[in-house]
Amino acid sequence: MTLLEARHITFSYPHAPTAVVKDWSESFDSGSLTAITGGSGTGKSTRLFLLASLLRPDSGEILFEKNRIDALTDAARSRFRAEKCGFIFQDAALDPTRSILDNITESVLYRGQSRREAEKKARELFEAVGLDLPVQRRPGELSGGQAQRIALCRALVNDPAVIFADEPTGNLDPRTGRLVIDTLIERARKGALVIVVTHDASVAARADVHIDIEEGR
Repeated sequence: MTLLEARHITFSYPHAPTAVVKDWSESFDSGSLTAITGGSGTGKSTRLFLLASLLRPDSGEILFEKNRIDALTDAARSRFRAEKCGFIFQDAALDPTRSILDNITESVLYRGQSRREAEKKARELFEAVGLDLPVQRRPGELSGGQAQRIALCRALVNDPAVIFADEPTGNLDPRTGRLVIDTLIERARKGALVIVVTHDASVAARADVHIDIEEGR
């Protein structure tokens, strides 16, 4: 079933000479992992950010469950992301001033879930991704692989309908990279839509759908 759809999307960054995304249409089904690949400057991450309502298109529509999300207010788009989405970025993007437990649970608390429930889920995810760390440790005390697994827990803690991952294995050793992708595939098999921007051919090879921006699907 189509969960997320881009219809004739065009987008330009301010002062850029040309549009980085031009008349782009694509649909994405729940229960699948889609890999987006392409060369530098082809707009892979920009497409991800547009789909996630982190950017607004200049023209065209983004639909989630057949409802437009690109035209929502900023507050409504923030609620959409908090309630429906999980995010993983290449550099983990953890808040260095907060404990790793707080980094994981913050998005769930924003939705109004109790702290006790959020922390219980966070600890379960901790175990699932093979982390054995004091939960009050700060991100600056973690290795890159540990930080990315924390980011993975953060993305999954609200059981999102859509998971957006921008080069999630780019800075990882092969073992940790496989763990991240295995976990994302497992979530797709349970019904989530997972969209991964990657330059890693081995990741793209495991996807249910592979979109190459330069070559088309």
